[in-house]
Amino acid sequence: MDFGLVLQTDPPATAVVDLMRRAERSGFRYGWTFDSAVLWQEPFVIYSRILEHTERLVVGPMVTNPSTRTPEVTASTFATLNDMYGNRTVCGIGRGDSAMRVAGRKPNTLASLRESIRVIRDLAEGREADVGGTPLRIPWIRDGKLPVWMAAYGPKALALAGQEADGFILQLADPFLTEWMIKHVREAAAEAGRDPAAVSICVAAPAYVGDDLAHAREQCRWFGGMVGNHVADLVERYGEHSGMVPEALTAYIKQRHGYDYSHHGRAGNPSTDFVPDEIVDRFCLLGPVEAHRERLEHLRELGVDQFAVYAMHDAKEATIDAYGEHLIPALG
Repeated sequence: MDFGLVLQTDPPATAVVDLMRRAERSGFRYGWTFDSAVLWQEPFVIYSRILEHTERLVVGPMVTNPSTRTPEVTASTFATLNDMYGNRTVCGIGRGDSAMRVAGRKPNTLASLRESIRVIRDLAEGREADVGGTPLRIPWIRDGKLPVWMAAYGPKALALAGQEADGFILQLADPFLTEWMIKHVREAAAEAGRDPAAVSICVAAPAYVGDDLAHAREQCRWFGGMVGNHVADLVERYGEHSGMVPEALTAYIKQRHGYDYSHHGRAGNPSTDFVPDEIVDRFCLLGPVEAHRERLEHLRELGVDQFAVYAMHDAKEATIDAYGEHLIPALG
């Protein structure tokens, strides 16, 4: 199992770079960041600094979307980083939540996401792609490589991830839901004539190592609110009891009343008071090292290839160090 670190690109950017360097020293293989142009600093500028100050770390957004930047701009940006630092990027992509809604726009359709996955990967790897009816190829790319991993929750998005993406990103660490969603991704891959085992599986969730469970919950409760934005979309699309999405995912948002993106992904987010302790415990990894190890072993048995640690809490360094000392040597 690989391990990744997920951060917001809060200023100063040097702090993000320093934490990524610490993560690489601790054995993490991936460095991910949020990508929302209004809420945080521009991640692709910071990726350049991270790559310059690390040797092996693979970096990318968790996640970008097809509209904040046009697909050819996204492809060229990744290709430039790869040309400078040697194919050490990965494109995490989704429909767009905070980046789109903060700017007053709706998330992208799955149809536009499907097209963008193909275009971004083809262009970034030096192949010709049809962009809105115009054939394009980036002529200076040589030996480019860009895996595109898609974030998804709902059945249609899970099917698209299996049909098109190189990897699937699931932003929660509940074993039951993880198993359900991996099954749908792999079935879609097989039906599309792909090797299901070739689709990488990444589970991303907050991890907080420590014995004070009540404090850890309060530091990570924001995550249930963030996931709740996507769940609310699913309930609106499929209905609360449609059977299309497990009630283990949808039931907890009944008391949800809107969402303030100015606190997005932050401890103490007032928009997440509806999230019960049970959801925090299911979606996140909390408690002493052994509790983390037990959950990670379970996720690995389900087919998870990478666990990405969301470190938006007051124990970033301690969590990175604990994973580097105890968990990555045992599970990596």
